Amino acid sequence: MTKLSVNINKIATLRNARGHNRPDVLQAARDCERFGAQGITVHPRPDERHIRYQDVRDLKPIVTTELNVEGNPTPDFLDLVREVRPEQVTLVPDAPDAITSNAGWDTVRHQQQLMGIVQELKSYGCRVSIFLDPDLDMVKAAVGTGADRIELYTEAYASGYHHNREAAVAPYRAAAELAQQLGLGLNAGHDLDLDNLAYLKQQLPGLAEVSIGHALICDALYLGLENTVQLYRRQLV
Repeated sequence: MTKLSVNINKIATLRNARGHNRPDVLQAARDCERFGAQGITVHPRPDERHIRYQDVRDLKPIVTTELNVEGNPTPDFLDLVREVRPEQVTLVPDAPDAITSNAGWDTVRHQQQLMGIVQELKSYGCRVSIFLDPDLDMVKAAVGTGADRIELYTEAYASGYHHNREAAVAPYRAAAELAQQLGLGLNAGHDLDLDNLAYLKQQLPGLAEVSIGHALICDALYLGLENTVQLYRRQLV
């Protein structure tokens, strides 16, 4: 079964726009789990423009499924993870000024750097996932980092889905098949929505988890959060 982890960054963005605590990020996480989410994802950035480091600290004791913390392994980020020790850490090579994640790791070039970070994070009991483009060389090199999983960056799939979904999913299917052969767990995320999610799930063998935030929260404005979480869960059956 493929699990749904709901990324609540956009809820924090809305809260921060007014500077108070509405909407309540912690309550939103509780509600997402109550409505069927099987994990909560957050991606704190250095400028704290959405999820703040303190939010991550506050979320850890109240999340009852799995807390997945994404981010670039800067010293501040690693200090946070060392303190919080979430169930999963997803390493993402995003620049501090990036609007959103826009590329996967070069696991050939950065293998030694990632190896040390992965070893440290695993010593805290965290599962470690590495954010990757669907490049077979990068998947192969990910094994050498010691990571438990890879997360495929699915923007290209989402962009090509309505034009030619078979062509769009083909490199992802190849990457998923290789990950299975190499013993790597498989996650996916970025621009997944109610239109393209079910087909991705059908085409990727061994897909363990998807993390979805922006589209899910946008849909919830019209459909309601409870209904939306359940609709996304149904795409993963």
